[in-house]
Amino acid sequence: MLGTIIGLLSGAAGGNIAGALMKKNSLGTLWNSVAGIAGGGIGSSLLGMLGMAAGDPTAGGSLDIGSMLGMAGSGVAGGGVLMAVIGMIRRAMAK
Repeated sequence: MLGTIIGLLSGAAGGNIAGALMKKNSLGTLWNSVAGIAGGGIGSSLLGMLGMAAGDPTAGGSLDIGSMLGMAGSGVAGGGVLMAVIGMIRRAMAK
């Protein structure tokens, strides 16, 4: 459960960071967060499905700092990527 929460929160941060870096594709703070949360959940889930220890903290029997950083990193990356993709689609549809 803790891994999911870390992935979702870091995804929200990743979505907002991507929105700040790409002003033209930004969806606004709220929607950057929503897209980031979705992307963070997807990113953390994919890492867990790949069987990497960072995505599955219960595999080693404990939550160490490496697994938490791995979940946070996958959440930030997933959130940023999904927000960027949605922003590009929205911008293309507006033209």
